[in-house]
Amino acid sequence: MHKIKYRIVYNRKKVLNKKGEALIQIEAYLDKRKVYFSTHIYISPEQWNTQKRIIQNHPHQEELNRMIDEFILKLQWKELEYWKKNIPITLAILKSEISKSHLSSESFITFGRKWVESSSKKESTKNNLKTTLNLLQTYTHSLNFSDIRYSFLLDFEHYLIKRHYAINTIAKHMSHLKSLINEAIKQGYLSPEDYPFRNYRVKTGPTRHSYLLPEELAALEKLTIPAQWNHLSHTLDAFLFCCYTGLRYSDFKQLTPKNFIFLNGDHWLIFRSIKTKEEIKLPLNLLFHGKALLIIKKYKNKESFFKLRPNPTINKELIRLGKMAHINKHFSFHTARHTNATLLIYNGVQITTVQKLLGHRNIKTTQQYSSIFPEMIVKDLKRWQK
Repeated sequence: MHKIKYRIVYNRKKVLNKKGEALIQIEAYLDKRKVYFSTHIYISPEQWNTQKRIIQNHPHQEELNRMIDEFILKLQWKELEYWKKNIPITLAILKSEISKSHLSSESFITFGRKWVESSSKKESTKNNLKTTLNLLQTYTHSLNFSDIRYSFLLDFEHYLIKRHYAINTIAKHMSHLKSLINEAIKQGYLSPEDYPFRNYRVKTGPTRHSYLLPEELAALEKLTIPAQWNHLSHTLDAFLFCCYTGLRYSDFKQLTPKNFIFLNGDHWLIFRSIKTKEEIKLPLNLLFHGKALLIIKKYKNKESFFKLRPNPTINKELIRLGKMAHINKHFSFHTARHTNATLLIYNGVQITTVQKLLGHRNIKTTQQYSSIFPEMIVKDLKRWQK
C-alpha cells in the first residue's frame, strides 16, 4: 500500500477575498491524484512564508501553525488506522472519514477559534469573540458540542459571577457565546432542536458610563511622571487628547497628519469613524480651549503620536497613571470619550451639538453620556439664582 503525501498549500486558486486574504489548505497526494482539505484559516500574502510553509507576522501565528500541524496529524492518524486494519486507503475514503470525524470530534472552542479567524467580521468583533473563547478555555479545558446545554449556560454564567464580572460584562460574553452557537448550528455541528438559548435570557442592567470629573482630569493634566515611568507620557498624552476630542481608541489609531486641516483661521480635525462610517469634523481651537492642539504640537513626528500599543496594555498603563494622580477610580481609554461628552454637557453645550461631535446617529446614544453629577446640579442652581 502506498503512503499518502501531505503538503500545506496557500492560495491555491491565486485569488484573494475582499479582505485581501486567501485560504490555507492541506493537499493529500496518492496515486497521481490530489484532494484538498480546508483548514478554515485565511491570511494575507505577507503573513505566509513560502519557503518554510508556515504563517508569520500574524498576531496568532503560533496558535494557527499549531492548528495546521494538528490537522495534518489527524489525517495521518486516520490513514494509520486503515493501515493497521490492512485496508487499502483511498483519498475518497480519507475525505469521507475526515468529514465525519470533523463533525463529531472537534471541540467547540477549536471550532470557535477557526470560525472567528476565518470570518469577515471586524477586527474589534473578532477580538471580543476571542476574549469569550479564552474565558471558556479557562472555565473548561474540554468543551464538546454535546456539552452545550441550557445547564452549561447557567454554570458558565455562575462562573463569571464568581469572578466578579459586572452584569453587563456577563451579558456581552453570553451574547458572544450565543453568536458562536448560532454559527455552530448553521454549520451542522449542533441541531436546532438542541439550541440552549431557547430557555435562557441574557440579563442586562442599567449602563453606567465611567467618566472623569473636572478635578480628576485636572489632576492628570498636572501630573509629573517620574523618569523611570517616562514611557507612560505618550499614553497620558493620547488619553488626554481623546478627553478633549472624544475619539475612540480605533479612531485615534487611524489618524495621520492629513486629518488636521487649517480652515478659515481655525484648526480642524476631520476623519471618518471606523465604527459608524460617519464623517466627523472637530474644531480643535474651540474644544477645551485648544488643549488637544497643545498636546500634538509636542510631537515633532506626528505619525508616532498615533501609534499606540494594544488597548489592553494601554488600559493597564492608565491604571498606573491613575494611581500616580491619586484618582480613586478605575478608568480605561474609552473613559476619555465618556469624559468628553459628559464635560461638554456639564459646560452647557447642547446635546445635539455633542451628538454631532461624537458622530452618533441616534440622539438616544448621546443621552446615555449626559450623567448628572452633583457639580452639575450646583452649577445649574447657581445659574437659576442669578
